Order: sequence, then structure tokens, then C-alpha cells
Amino acid sequence: MKRYLKIFFLYSKFALKTTFQTRVGTVFFLIGKIIRFLFFFLLVLLIFIKVKIIKGYTINQAIIFYLTFNIVDTITQIIFREVYRFKYSVVSGSLNLILTRPHHPFLKILIGGIDYLDIIMLVPYLALTGFYISRLPNYELGIINCLLYFLLIINGLLIATAFHIAVLAFGIITTETDNTIMIYRDLTNLTRFPLDIYQSPIREILTFIIPVGVMISFPAQALFNLLTWPKILYAFILSISLLLLSLRFWRYGLKQYQSWGG
Repeated sequence: MKRYLKIFFLYSKFALKTTFQTRVGTVFFLIGKIIRFLFFFLLVLLIFIKVKIIKGYTINQAIIFYLTFNIVDTITQIIFREVYRFKYSVVSGSLNLILTRPHHPFLKILIGGIDYLDIIMLVPYLALTGFYISRLPNYELGIINCLLYFLLIINGLLIATAFHIAVLAFGIITTETDNTIMIYRDLTNLTRFPLDIYQSPIREILTFIIPVGVMISFPAQALFNLLTWPKILYAFILSISLLLLSLRFWRYGLKQYQSWGG
């Protein structure tokens, strides 16, 4: 573990140098991220100015849903940014060199490219989430609810890990990762708002078939004491199952690898 941490920090150091090679572009990219966040934040406010309660949720609760989405999505992008560059490794043949290195390939192709700009963005997200959680009524804000909120966010990150490992395996088989990861991003964007605003069967699809709702909505629902224990148990079983299945899919993808994406 100590050796792997050393390698991880080494890759993170290289990623930091790459990020700040073009400082002007980095500044504009960060400004773009801030504007994008503010745009959707204002959208939530405008919706609830017209309609005070939607599907039983207040504006404070809707903002927590939105901030929870940003926390999970941002942490995922911080850790798994290298997945977005994986296609080049396959088509160029550089994956051969990665697979022969004396460490697990996930250290490079999964978590080998920390996104430092998203680390900067994560700080205000956490601060705003803490602020709006503190404004919840006392009957909602319990220690168990807060603990479940934290655990289900970690659980959501495990599901996100499984998705990204599956994308890597799919990339080996088809040399296609860009569209796959964008489909994943589009699906997670649906959970900026509570799942209850969607009609059946969309709500069930986002919960049981493509469980992005479990990643994002379940933590906030647990915080508001709106999540039943069977669903909480389902969320934890689901994350472990998906992680194990994604690892099996990764091993299958490796068996199909023919070098240079052939």
C-alpha cells in the first residue's frame, strides 16, 4: 500500500504540472466551471420562486439535492479524470507499456490524472452544502441522518467507480470511451433534481436499471429521513455488486485486448 501511494502521488505530481502548463487556458476553464455551476444554481432558485414546493420538497432541500450532485460528480471527476484520456492509450498502443509496469494498471488509467481544478471547485460545494444542511429543521437534522448521508455519498462514489471501470473495459474491446463516458455524464445530470419529479418508468429506470439515482438522490433522501431501510440496504448491496461485476468485465476486456486497438 505504501508503494502504491507513492506511485499515486507521483502521477498526481505529473498531473499538476500538466494542468498548469497553459495558465491562461486553466483560468478560463475554471471561470467556465464557476459560471456553469451558478447558472444551474440560479435555475433551481428561479423554479422555486414560482413554485414553493415541488413533489413535497422545499427550496432548501432542492438546493441540497443539487449540491449533493455536484459533490459526487466533482469528486468522481477529480479521481477518474484519466479515464477520459484512455482511448489514446488503446489506439496508440501505449496501453502495452502500462500493462507491463510492475503495478496495477488502474494506478495509471483510472486514478492517474487528478483534476486539480475540480479540487478548487469542491471547496465551495462542501461549504454551501454544510450551510444549507444547517438550515434544515431540527426534526430532519439528526446524527443518524447525517451519518447515512455521508455513507451513501461514499456508496455513490463506489457505484461511480464501477461505471468508470466498465468504461475502461468497454474501451479495450471497442476502442471507444468518449461517447460512453458522455452517456454516463448525461444520465447523472438527470439527478440534479429529486427523482420524484420524474414519472414512471423513468424514476424506476434511474433507480434500479441505470442506478445513477442511487448515487445522487439517495444520500439527500436519507438526510431528509425519506429513505426506507430496505432501500438503504439495497444501495449498499448494489454498489458492491456493481464493483465486482465491473472488475470481472475488466478482466474479460483484457482477454480481448489485441494491442493497438486491433
